[in-house]
Amino acid sequence: MKYIVALDSFKGCLTSVEASEALAQSLNRNGAEALCVPVSDGGDGMIDALEYSLKGWERVTCHVHDALMRMCLASYLLNGRQAIVESAQACGLIKVKDETLRPLLATSYGLGELMMDAINKGAREIVVGLGGTATSDCGLGMLKGMKDALFRSRGVFDSRFKTWDDVAPYLDSLNLKITLASDVTNPLYGPQGAAAVFGPQKGATASDVLLLDRKARSFAKMSARHFGYDRSAEPGAGAAGGLGYAFMQYFNADVQSGAELILKRIGFDDLLSQSPDMVITGEGKSDRQTLMGKIPYIILKHCKRKGIKCILLVGKVEDKEELERSGFDEVKCINPEGMSLEEAMKPETAKRQLSLAINPR
Repeated sequence: MKYIVALDSFKGCLTSVEASEALAQSLNRNGAEALCVPVSDGGDGMIDALEYSLKGWERVTCHVHDALMRMCLASYLLNGRQAIVESAQACGLIKVKDETLRPLLATSYGLGELMMDAINKGAREIVVGLGGTATSDCGLGMLKGMKDALFRSRGVFDSRFKTWDDVAPYLDSLNLKITLASDVTNPLYGPQGAAAVFGPQKGATASDVLLLDRKARSFAKMSARHFGYDRSAEPGAGAAGGLGYAFMQYFNADVQSGAELILKRIGFDDLLSQSPDMVITGEGKSDRQTLMGKIPYIILKHCKRKGIKCILLVGKVEDKEELERSGFDEVKCINPEGMSLEEAMKPETAKRQLSLAINPR
């Protein structure tokens, strides 16, 4: 049997690389031929997954500020004029403990620093993965981080870059091409906006949501007066706490499906053309939202076009019948009934359960 193992991360437990490797190695030990292909849809873990498959790319690590303005290490991938940047590397929820969530203070400032580090090293075509951020600041912090990084570039203060009006012409002259990897279609503000839909996941109370939404409206109105157009209502503007809007409004960024973009980058269809018997995908938890463009469902669609079986492995499953009706050949929870969440979330447990989930014989 020939398998492609393309698991997303099991959040809070295993990265995509760790999960995919654990299962692929188990299959290979049992006489199968398994190819490990870590995947992501643009959230945390994106560059780890891409680094595994892409050749010729350098991993660059630098110091930036996290969402609470503490210094941290963040990485991106660089290949000449191309860079792949993961927002969560700088301002991700993964870097902020639940007890320190500060939705009104959390800033995307560090992402601006990360972007400028890539730009200063020659990047002009940048893919930015949106997802998994702790922020709801509409990208204002990111814009300030870029300005400040230019102002203090090369270890000295550069008086040419005191304000954004000084920075914008310089960045325009670089002809940057920014592509956003995101599967979020929400607008910036309103009932389906960034604050209302995603704010509570980042610790926002009901009153916080109202305040964040008002701030988003004000920022969009101010920006529209300046530019003469307004992209706040476009699909994707509400991604990553409004980071999508800042990139679209200020850099004319293009939004693409994160899952599709990443599968294209790693040549997933070419791998399917090698006629595997089965593709195994998965994630920590699956439910009907999986069918709204998350990477396991996108992988399923690619498999169906090629007539290849695809099964879904998950740590927890809801809406199982709906998932099976969507076309998965099997939807399987790797954890036995009665296992505690604490036990299931242990990395060693998850790896063991993945290794037991598929018997190639």
